[in-house]
Amino acid sequence: MEYKVDIGVFGGSGFYSFLENVEEIDIDTPYGKPSDKIALATYEGKRIAFLPRHGKNHQFPPHKIPYKANIHAMKQLGVKKIIAPTASGSLQANVKPGDFVICDQFVDRTWGRNDTFYDGEDVQHISPAHPYCEELRKIAVATGESLGITTHERGTVVVIQGPRFSTVAESRWFSKMGWEVINMTQYPECYLAREAGICYANIALITDYDAGLEGNDDIPPVTHDAVLKVFQENNEKVKKMIFEIIKNIDVTENQCTCCK
Repeated sequence: MEYKVDIGVFGGSGFYSFLENVEEIDIDTPYGKPSDKIALATYEGKRIAFLPRHGKNHQFPPHKIPYKANIHAMKQLGVKKIIAPTASGSLQANVKPGDFVICDQFVDRTWGRNDTFYDGEDVQHISPAHPYCEELRKIAVATGESLGITTHERGTVVVIQGPRFSTVAESRWFSKMGWEVINMTQYPECYLAREAGICYANIALITDYDAGLEGNDDIPPVTHDAVLKVFQENNEKVKKMIFEIIKNIDVTENQCTCCK
């Protein structure tokens, strides 16, 4: 059976639990299976594909996520636009836990990840100078502001290998470079979407201050439990924003340069 899907979302089952007529499908790609089954549903007349990037049981650590299979599965379904929420840390005092950042740049500090579709005879050099879709970013920023969510309209995310968090020295370095957000999954996910010609926007939900901020000794280093606590407290905001973004996306036309 062929599927025609408009929008992809990397998120867990909580994002579609209240929708009706959800269909879960297994899909194979040339790069193996994606992280889990993909849930298909209709919302506001648009076909949506939901995929938990870590798997439903969070069985894939950041450096083991099958990024190529995940992106290719979306491509096979006909997805043209991907919304990608992430739990992320802050590197700057003005970006607070509970805020959302609509990232516009990334810095890759990972290693050894399978990060390109062009590793065979067909060699192409795709520029990630502006890795995130400007049209989707504008929609996300406007949506966050309309919902009364503190939304930063741009930010650079430094992507670390994981699954460990940063040392104090690393976090201090990243902060002094002026980067705003730290995360473990935006690379190569964002770049692979660009190679696949899919518009991609990240919504970084800030859960913590990484290893603390210099000059703020009362801020403790991040812990896994603290991340989960803030994420769960703000999960409803994330879901509401995603579905509002979906409502605001026009799938009948595309004015950006992401798609090939």
